[in-house]
Amino acid sequence: MWFRNLLLYRLVETFDHNPESLHEALTSRQFEPCAGLDTHSMGWVPPAGREATQLVHATDGRMMLCLRREDRLLPPAVVREHVEEKAEAIAAQEARPVGRKERQRLKDEVIVDLLPRAFTRSVRLHAYIDPQAGWVVVDTATPNKAEEMLSTLRETLGSLRLKPLAVDRAPAAVLTRWLEKRPASGFTLTDECELKEPVDNGGVMRGRRIDLSSAEVKSHLDAGMQVAKLAVEWGERIGCLLCDDLAVRRLRFLDLIQEEAGEIDSDDALTRFDTDFALMGRELTHFLNALIEAYGGMDEDR
Repeated sequence: MWFRNLLLYRLVETFDHNPESLHEALTSRQFEPCAGLDTHSMGWVPPAGREATQLVHATDGRMMLCLRREDRLLPPAVVREHVEEKAEAIAAQEARPVGRKERQRLKDEVIVDLLPRAFTRSVRLHAYIDPQAGWVVVDTATPNKAEEMLSTLRETLGSLRLKPLAVDRAPAAVLTRWLEKRPASGFTLTDECELKEPVDNGGVMRGRRIDLSSAEVKSHLDAGMQVAKLAVEWGERIGCLLCDDLAVRRLRFLDLIQEEAGEIDSDDALTRFDTDFALMGRELTHFLNALIEAYGGMDEDR
């Protein structure tokens, strides 16, 4: 199970749970499908998939979790169509127009009638906790989704003090310097960037599959634009898009990592998951240490 995006949070205090106690805590909010008139449902499921039973998968001291969210799909257009049919029937039978308040009542009736029969859609969101290194790493590029998961975990555990990663140097300034001069040791630039004017509603330049040393890119930098996103590779092991909000998007584990993963010959899904998680966790620990060093270290005051 390889993460594709990273949003990074720091543990503010010691995380006291071990895998067994964390599993026990999560069982109080295991996932249950939508019932009755529920519009959505959220709960914890085994991160290693359907063949697993544990709500926590632990490897090398890291603990992976998975939050499943199920939403009922009731398109507004379907609701409107049913409301119109009911309103037209009333108007024809009683020879009178149907007012706004009555239409709202009809809408409520339609939702109550259709919701239990609506299709559902599920998404799963993975994260892992690394108590020794002090990390909580969420596999998403969307802060709202990460916060939903962390809020659910906080409610489940009763308390979980976290703070988003903060660094000493402004990421936009660091990435701009990388593009203007050269990246930090171990990092190489690839072929994508996004530049922004450092003002509200300023201009944006996006380039993919381009030469980042070209005169066009340099002209935008000379005009005062700053890097908002920059595609890099690290140590020929990880490729990603670094962002000025400290998110890591479009994470890729390169051939060297995939070759190491491929050396483990097993047809057992749980063994494969455990091996991949162990390898991913170790690589991300080294990568994050290098990235934070390039950003001047962590800002512990924020």
